[in-house]
Amino acid sequence: MEEFQGPEPGGQIMSENRSLELSQRKWWFSVFFCGFLIFAGDSLVMLLLNFFYVQDNRSESDRDRQYRGTWTQALIQNAAFPILIPLFFLFPLPKQSPETVSDQTSNRRHPFLRVLLLYVSLGVLASVYSKLYALAKLYVGWGILVSTQLILTSLFSAFINRLKFNRWIIISIIFTLAADFFGTPAFSGTPDEDESDTYGFKAWLILIFPTLAFSLSLCLMQLGFEKVLVKTKRYANKKVFRMVLEMQICVSFIATLVCFVGLFASGEFKELKGDSERFEKGKTYYILSLVGLALSWQVWAVGLLGLVLLVSGLFADVVHMCASPFVSLLVVLAFDFTDDDYGWQRRGALLGAVLALASYFYYLHKTKKKEMAELNKREHNNSEA
Repeated sequence: MEEFQGPEPGGQIMSENRSLELSQRKWWFSVFFCGFLIFAGDSLVMLLLNFFYVQDNRSESDRDRQYRGTWTQALIQNAAFPILIPLFFLFPLPKQSPETVSDQTSNRRHPFLRVLLLYVSLGVLASVYSKLYALAKLYVGWGILVSTQLILTSLFSAFINRLKFNRWIIISIIFTLAADFFGTPAFSGTPDEDESDTYGFKAWLILIFPTLAFSLSLCLMQLGFEKVLVKTKRYANKKVFRMVLEMQICVSFIATLVCFVGLFASGEFKELKGDSERFEKGKTYYILSLVGLALSWQVWAVGLLGLVLLVSGLFADVVHMCASPFVSLLVVLAFDFTDDDYGWQRRGALLGAVLALASYFYYLHKTKKKEMAELNKREHNNSEA
């Protein structure tokens, strides 16, 4: 995941070509690995959430209890970040050349304050979308949430990250929206009774704000990697996996503090004992399900941040959404929900997800191939000179 650093002038041509080839192989491996983490995290989160709400009998609850426990879910989404701390110290800092050190010393302006501001703002955004997503999915489900999210991520990527759209990215976005719309997994937290009156102004606000906060956070993370962390002295203009762990740990720490305050300020902590007693499988399974959710959220977040660092926030969101048809299949196999099967619509959604990923990966392949062609062209010009 490190950026390619060419050899000194006068080095052998084959060494530079070989170095770029190895760098691209590492990059592709990192992209596929982070994509696997997203798929695994999405699958585990949805399976455990369905298990949790089935055992809690949430769909059969009265309206007063139907929408409770959202601060707890928001806290669970962020609180397991300490498991990443040992991994953080396993990844070394990149080596710094004397030229890089002098450049960083002469150009830096209050880097600590910039990094602190970045992490605090992202942490607050994470707490906002964690809380409101936990509430919104009980109102409107998953499908419309994630579809709105990708549209906003595309807009923010264009304005904040200056992402240049081409036909392959646009095709990928269209297929992704279709795949998510038809392939959204079933969710047991949605009430069975007629809740049509909840789809009013309040419900739409709860829908818009979490998607807005999440999409904005993805683009700000990409901006933070490229404009803040990379330019700090310790990373010396190199992108390394340690950045992902650092950002996830710090952002989750801030979000956890905010969620703790919300949990106690709202009085929701008083309901935890009753929730564990109502859990059909007992307190042990209640605790295990929450622990499993917390760990699964961290797996998902590390994969998502990894793709933001390697490619872009938009690509990370596309991969996240393309996991929906696959997750739907796992939910159908694991649970016996009424009127939930893997029919032709979801099979078509799975095909759409494959086409969406293939389109975006083809664009990335062309980009990397262009880099290699430009290097070969420079080598040819140098040899002629």
